[in-house]
Formats: sequence, structure tokens, C-alpha cells
Amino acid sequence: MRIPLSWLREYVDLPATEAGRDVQAKLIAAGLEVESVEQLGAGLTGPLVVGQVATIEELTEFKKPIRFCTVDVGAAGGTSQAEGSGGGTGEPQEIICGARNFAVGDKVVVALPGAVLPGDFRIAERKTYGRVSRGMICSSDELGMGEDSTHGIIVLPPEVEVGTDATELLELYDEVLDIAVTPDRGYCLSMRGVAREAAIAYGLPLRDPALLDVPAPNSFGHAVRISDPMGCDRFTARTVVGIDPEARSPIWMQRRLQKAGMRPISLAVDITNYVMLELGQPLHAYDRARLQGPIGVRRAEAGEKFTTLDGVKRVLDAGDLVITDDRGPIGLAGVMGGANSEIADSVTTESDSAGSNGDVHGTTEVVIEAAHFDPVSIARTARRHKLSSEASRRFERGVDPQAAAAAAQRTVDLLVLLAGGTAEAGVTEIIAPSAPRTITMPADHPDRVAGVAYGRETVVRRLQEVGCDVYGQDELVVTVPSWRPDLHAPNDLAEEVIRLEGYENLPSTLPTPPSGRGLTARQRLHRRVGRALAGAGYVEALNYPFIGEAVLDQLGFEADDPRRTAVTLVNPISDEEPAMRTTLLPGLLTALRRNAGRGTHDLALFETGLVFRPTGDVPTALPETLSVDRRPTDEEIALLNAALPRQPRRVATVLAGAREQAGWWGQGRPADWADAVESARTVAREAGVELVVRADQHAPWHPGRCAGLYATVDGAETLVGHAGELHPRVIKAFGLPERSCAMELELDLIERAGEGTLQAPRISTFPVATQDVALVVPSDVPSDEVERVLREGAGGLLESIRLFDVFSGEQIGAGRKSLAYALRFRAPDRTLTVDEASAARDAAVALASERVGAVLRGA
Repeated sequence: MRIPLSWLREYVDLPATEAGRDVQAKLIAAGLEVESVEQLGAGLTGPLVVGQVATIEELTEFKKPIRFCTVDVGAAGGTSQAEGSGGGTGEPQEIICGARNFAVGDKVVVALPGAVLPGDFRIAERKTYGRVSRGMICSSDELGMGEDSTHGIIVLPPEVEVGTDATELLELYDEVLDIAVTPDRGYCLSMRGVAREAAIAYGLPLRDPALLDVPAPNSFGHAVRISDPMGCDRFTARTVVGIDPEARSPIWMQRRLQKAGMRPISLAVDITNYVMLELGQPLHAYDRARLQGPIGVRRAEAGEKFTTLDGVKRVLDAGDLVITDDRGPIGLAGVMGGANSEIADSVTTESDSAGSNGDVHGTTEVVIEAAHFDPVSIARTARRHKLSSEASRRFERGVDPQAAAAAAQRTVDLLVLLAGGTAEAGVTEIIAPSAPRTITMPADHPDRVAGVAYGRETVVRRLQEVGCDVYGQDELVVTVPSWRPDLHAPNDLAEEVIRLEGYENLPSTLPTPPSGRGLTARQRLHRRVGRALAGAGYVEALNYPFIGEAVLDQLGFEADDPRRTAVTLVNPISDEEPAMRTTLLPGLLTALRRNAGRGTHDLALFETGLVFRPTGDVPTALPETLSVDRRPTDEEIALLNAALPRQPRRVATVLAGAREQAGWWGQGRPADWADAVESARTVAREAGVELVVRADQHAPWHPGRCAGLYATVDGAETLVGHAGELHPRVIKAFGLPERSCAMELELDLIERAGEGTLQAPRISTFPVATQDVALVVPSDVPSDEVERVLREGAGGLLESIRLFDVFSGEQIGAGRKSLAYALRFRAPDRTLTVDEASAARDAAVALASERVGAVLRGA
């Protein structure tokens, strides 16, 4: 919401010395988000005067149309005293101009020599197009006034006197506060609401523009029928006749609209927009000659068609609230009007003013609508039709229902004053019965919430400043004002007291944490895994936990894959991703593609987080609403927990490009499936778990380069994840680098497998004995299985084992391979002899021969 400071001063007598920055600081302290203060007229200096075009000579010898004009600027203009300049002499100024939207006799804005326009554009007498130009005829853009409907030279009303100072006439010097209005403060989408906050902040009285004398409703007004009182609980209709269709919006109104960020269109539209900005009540003006029968409010029929003012033909939903006459819909209630009832062919008369041109030629009778609609209904309609407007923004945040009659009266008054109209005596007002909302609150509740002793008098005073009626002593009964629909509970009232007393005055007190509590085992493992992967060169990437059906297709999941069964959100952020993720890979692969597309080719990313798997059990006795004044019972907690999906914690990694860089030290190495498997082992080591790796086939991995990862969980060997190279079709679908690899482990299973096994390493001071052994085994025997057998056979003296060579060829024989291992032996209490190390090695080889048919190479 843009708030011109000059307009704000109309309702609050701010000190003359207060600049925009000072008001900004006060409003921010009161809890409003004032993002910036714009200085209008910065860099603009005169002389800038009103002139009247005396003559126009068309210069046709140039490529583009050029006009040589003489303009009467009176005796006030000009600093140039060159002969024949006319500056200060009362003689017409000679000016070259290329615009064509003005004629002889029009009043225009003239910048005389010596003036400086925004952007440091200096006006001087100069020769151009074979003539001498002594000034400039200005457009609104050149003066920094913002966009208008003419996109050309400013043509002023004929009653403006020649020689008038244009900077004062057009109010070019001003400050505008730009406020980001949060959803709970919809009343600040109006001058009235912000003026109230400014008055409270400065301790000054407010001149409420809604305090108007409104005639009582009667039966002579335009007929209105409301079929859905829940959707529209208040509707006011007023009629003005005898309007001058040629009347134009006065300059002061156009300038206020421009400063507030709206474009002047026509008098009727400008008035409805002006009143909306002033009071916060959206309005709509209908050409009475184009209405047929009573105005109605109802829900749309499913599939009903309707053309809005922006020329789009829309198919309505049964939840849409529409304004009708005997022909059918004539407006989307609270969002945008219809093309079949607009004023004299203007594109829009809704107070949202969708950015279109319009005029009021031919319209002499106008019916004014000021209504209050259900905020949820308006919000859903605006989103359903992707048609957010100034009106819908206000209705969905909450509009003061009791301001409708005052807004209609203000609109009528302005039409009578500015358009020469006559207000008809008929006043239609339909109101659904409702009682004011009251809240009971202990007088010391804000004190207990803030930890500050405000006292009852301060609490009552601050609530009264907000607009509440307060009764009672120790127990306050607070009647909430109609313009504050966000106040529902004692904590809301406490927040009002605290913010007006100043958040900066709240003491900073650090809570004392209870002793004896630390991280859980799950949290410690989570942190260790993150540090270990970061130390291995992986970068953490946090992704949104939402997926859609399309990404599951890209991953190549079969129709019966349990990962396709996802938890679907009732109100998703994006319709393309309506479900919670069942695997971490979609987010990581998307991050991999994004980084690769931006020129980073050597990538190693990881993520730890929850996935969501439906349990299939839906409790039938869920509590509708839990009270916050007590702790839920064990039964209620059990029901809520039973309704939740299973949420296992997982860890995943993805790799692409080089795993080891090339350089002066030697050749590099690309990442491959073995690196993905090693990342899983890195995770498992942090939990003290030994993984068993077996060949597997599992989407989205390559069927020949996929490893199933197993660990002993609760005494049984359990599949805990997969690692390997991604399937080529998956790589193509995601647009990933070739041979990209990935790993995904269920971290909760790893934690269970490692319970009680993680111990501090034992460090021996005695030397190590290394023995190498090369074994020939059948090609289908996994090296991991050979390693396990060697470890078992070597006994407790074996410190580590490492595979350092794999060889196959004619020397070995068909269907066989050679695996070379380095075995390190060490005793904690002595130096091993060669015989002891050799005996341990021979025992390991003997067991390998028995279990997997291994033969010592060369034997």
C-alpha cells in the first residue's frame, strides 16, 4: 500500500517537521512493514508553469512529425533573457515538440529554460530542427508523475490559469510510504487504517473519514436480492442521476491516485478507486441503463460462462460468488465486474482498475454497489481464476463491514460534487443479523505474555486506541471493532498492547535450559553423518519435500512400486507437486541438473531428511479440534499419531563428473558406482555398521551397476538401501551428465543396526605387519564376500583389509578373476612375529578356499 504523506496529513495533524523517514520509523515501531519512502520530485526544479498553446506549425520536412509551437506562459516564466525569448516578458514561448495529443487553446505544462527535470535533464534554449526552442512541453513521465491514460503531453483543464506554478498545481513534491501489508492487517490497505496507526503512534486525534451522515435505508432504492447471506452479509446500493458524461477527474484526485500507484481512467472509476483507497471498501459502479431488473447475489452454477471486464470469457465454478441481474452474471463478486454492465464501454469499473482505458461518455445514471463478501470465498475465486485484483486483495484480508454505507455515501457525495449529479432518495441496505465479537481477558494477561508490568490502565488505553470497547476490572470484556477481523483471542489483544507499547521495550531474557538433557542418539548420528559426508567432499543440498507424478515416471518406477503411493496434500503449494516425497532422489537430481546447467560439472551432493510413506490405516475417530487450554489426552495423541504417515529418515548422495581432479600430480578419475557405494560405507561407519554389498536391480539404477546394501538389523540381515550408477533413461529424463551415480540409505535402520556397536577405536603402539595375498576365484563371486571370509579367517589380529587390485585374463583362465588384498595385522600388547602374521594370513586363505573356492595365485 502506497501512502502519500500529504494525503495522510489530511486525517492526522502530523508535526510539520516530521519527514517521511520519521513517520516510517514510528509506523515500523508500531508493527507495520514500511519498506521504503519515495521522494517525489527529487531532482526537479523550476521554473515549471502552466501555458496555453497559441499556435502550432507542422514541420513536414523531417522524417518524423515535428511541431513548432508558440505557448503563452504569462509574465512569470523563463530565466533566459535572450532577445526574442519571451522569458519574463509575457510574450509567447517558441517550443519544438513531437507529441500530437494537444491542440491550439489547450493548457499544458511548460518547463522553461533553467528548469531541471528528474534524471538531471536540464532545460535550456537550443536550436533544433532549424528553429530555436525555448522550453519544453512536458508529459507526466518526464515530470516523474507515473503512468497515466494518455501516454502523452499533460493537457490541463481549461479553467487553470496561465502562468500558474505547475509544481504546486500538480503536487509534484511529496513523500510516499510503501507499506507491505501483512494478511492480518487488511485494514491498513486504506488511508483510514494507516492514519489510525499514525495517530496512535504520535498520540494525536484521528479525523475518521468514515464518520459521515448516512441516510436511513428505505424501500425506494434499486432492488437487491441476496440468495447467499453467508457469502454476502451486507449490501448497500445507491443511485446518482444527472451525471455530466463529459466531467473529468480533478487534478488533485488524479494525483492522489497516481501517488498511490493507480492510473486515472474516468471520473466514475476514479471516484470508486479513490474511496476504496480512502476507506478500504471496494466499490463497483454500474450503468443503470444497462441493468435489467434487480441486482442479485448468488453462487454460480457449475459450468456457467461469464465475460469479465478484461475481456476474458470465464467458466465459473459452483463455489464462485456472482453478482447478477435478470440476464445472469454481471460480476464476479469482490473480484471484477462484467463487460455487460460496465459504464459506457469502459473496460473496467471495478475498484481494482485492471489497467485498462475507459471513459464515461453517454453514462448519466450510476448505481453504486458497496458490499461485504466472505473473505474465504473471494480468496478462492481469485485464485481459481488467477484474477487477483485490488478489490480481492482487500476482501480476502478482511474489510470493515460497517464501512459499506459510509463508502457508498462518500462516492455519492463525490459524484454530486464533481460530476454534477443528483443523489436519488432511495437507499438500499441489506444486512444479515450479526452480533459484535467480544473477548474476555484477564487484565494482567498482556503482562504475563510479555513479562512486563503494563498495568490495567495501560492495557485498557491501548485497546481503546485500537478501537475496542473495554469493560470490567480484573476481568476485561473487550468488544472488537468491525475493522479488526484478526482479533479473536486474548493473545491477539495482548499482541496489540505489546506492539503499541513497543517491541523494543521488551526485556531480553535468556531462558535457563534444564540440566541433564542433550542430543538424542538419532540427532548425534544425523550430525556425524553430515560431517562425515562433508569431509568426504560432498555438499549438502536442502530440497522441498514435494513431488508430482511426473517425476516418478522420470525415475522409471513401475506401476506397483510402493514409492508411487504417496501422501497427497489437501492444499498443495503447487498443483504440479501435490504429494510428499517417498524418496530423496528427485530433489537431489534436480539440484544436480541445475548446478550442471550453470557450468559446475564436478558435483557431489548429499541430503538427509524425512520421506513419507502412507501406512494404509486411516483412523475413523479423529478429534475435530483440540483445545489449547489443556494437554491432549493420551488417547487423542494416539489417534493423531495413528493418522500420520510413516516418516523414516534417509540419507542420499548424487555424483557426477570428476571424483578426483587431474593435475601436475597425475591423472584424474571420474566418479563411478564404486564412489556411490563408498558414500554408503562412509555413512555406515559413523554408526559402527558393516554393510554387505550385493548386486541388485532396483529403479532408478542401472540394472548391471546397482548394489543392494544390507546390514544386520535386530539380528536379521536387512536391505537398508541401494547405490550405483543411474539408468541411462533416468539420466536422459532428468537431463543429467552421463554416468551420474546415486546412493540412498534408510538412516533409521542404520541407527538400529549400530545400536551398542559403536566404540572408541583402540590405538596400539606396536608396529603393524603387512601381508599381501592374491586369490583366484570364480568371476561371479563378489569381492565383498571374499573380504568377509578373509576377515573372519584372519581372526582378531587383523586390523584392516584393503582390495588393491582386480585382474582377469588368459593367465587366470576363463570365468575366473584375481583379487589382491593387503592385510594389516597388529597386536595390542606385543610386536607380532613373522610366523604369527603368516599363520593368520594362511588361516584366512584356508577359510576362503573352503567357502568360496579361492586359490592362491601362482600356487
